[in-house]
Amino acid sequence: MSTRVLTGITTTGTLHLGNYVGAIRPAIAASREAGVESFFFMADYHALIKCDEPDRIERSRLQIAATWLACGLDTRRVVFYRQSDIPEIPELTWLLTCVTSKGQMNRAHAYKASVDANLAAGEDPDAGITMGLYSYPILMAADILMFNAHRVPVGKDQVQHIEMARDVAQRFNHLFGKGEDFFVLPEAQVDAEMELLPGLDGRKMSKSYDNVVPLFEGGAKALREAIARIVTDSRLPGEPKEPEGTALVALYDAFAIADERAAFRAELRAGLGWGDAKQRLFDRIDAEIGPMRARYDELMARPERIEDTLQEGAAKARALAGPLLQRLREAVGLRRFQPLAAPARDAAMPKAAALPVFKQYREADGRFYFKLSAHDGRTLLQSEGFAGGREAGEWVKRLKTEGAAALAGAPVQRGDGVGEDEVAQALAALVAAAG
Repeated sequence: MSTRVLTGITTTGTLHLGNYVGAIRPAIAASREAGVESFFFMADYHALIKCDEPDRIERSRLQIAATWLACGLDTRRVVFYRQSDIPEIPELTWLLTCVTSKGQMNRAHAYKASVDANLAAGEDPDAGITMGLYSYPILMAADILMFNAHRVPVGKDQVQHIEMARDVAQRFNHLFGKGEDFFVLPEAQVDAEMELLPGLDGRKMSKSYDNVVPLFEGGAKALREAIARIVTDSRLPGEPKEPEGTALVALYDAFAIADERAAFRAELRAGLGWGDAKQRLFDRIDAEIGPMRARYDELMARPERIEDTLQEGAAKARALAGPLLQRLREAVGLRRFQPLAAPARDAAMPKAAALPVFKQYREADGRFYFKLSAHDGRTLLQSEGFAGGREAGEWVKRLKTEGAAALAGAPVQRGDGVGEDEVAQALAALVAAAG
């Protein structure tokens, strides 16, 4: 059984070298592992919580999608989509909202931090707090549970949200599952070894500190200029330098192999000048990201290609989300109206038409099949082959009890010349008879 891993990508701002080393590169490498089913989504609904600039949202979505694709995300292996292209997600958010207690939302870290900041400033506790911020954990839970992700890579500050998603999933399963768990319980994956690059001044690379090295924006010129601003000591060329603990060496280590790291340290201790060291750093980083930058520029010049890729990803995502949401709608009572049972007929009235019939059988290939036949013998539905008769029987049971709602995920096809309405009516008749 494969493990589903879901990664959300924030869509505000642009990405820097720290994002690439700490998140993008390891996530793409993990998506290539055997037995892993990876989902990557642009969290653009989340972006609306903290940004009310439409042009910035639009530009950021394009840049970040182009960045992940340029860095090697293989959309043939993963499901890559925009959150806003999956209408099932906001609907699931509402279903989950209706089973989530306000008390639980009151304990969310982001909300509590905003309240504390307002109180410290002498403001009303809820000043400036939107329902988007308040309900953010439920939307995040819907992102995760919609695809029943087993693992969610997050930072330590997001672990609470995964725990809340588990709580909401358990509550929904308990209220509506009736012995069936609709949702798996996700696990937070916190990588303690995740590489945090230092910025130009030695502190953690962050836009908040204005100390970042750009990834693609500004091209090779911007990369070179940023590296030139890395803070070093005042030792001159020819003087021995201590490489350990310097931002320049830490950046070099993030892109070099073991032999290159050792050689670089040896040269610094032998007196390599900081200017030459910065040139070595530029050359090493540019050797890795230069080809990616060229691909990024090509993608940014053809945004329609990115759009096509995201729409293909959305189609794959919705093929999974649609059937699950239909089951959830059925579970909470949002069902299609079915025909009422026919009133009792007296002896003088003609008999009702015979009901359609399911037939299960085993073919010479050793696989098990079933079909739904009309009263006149025509085949309405024909199943694919199953390895065991039990699996075939379970599908027959679902179709008899759920009717047309079960067709979305059923491994069946209609008979020749049979329309959707005829199949739906036949199944509805069986559901009514069973009731």
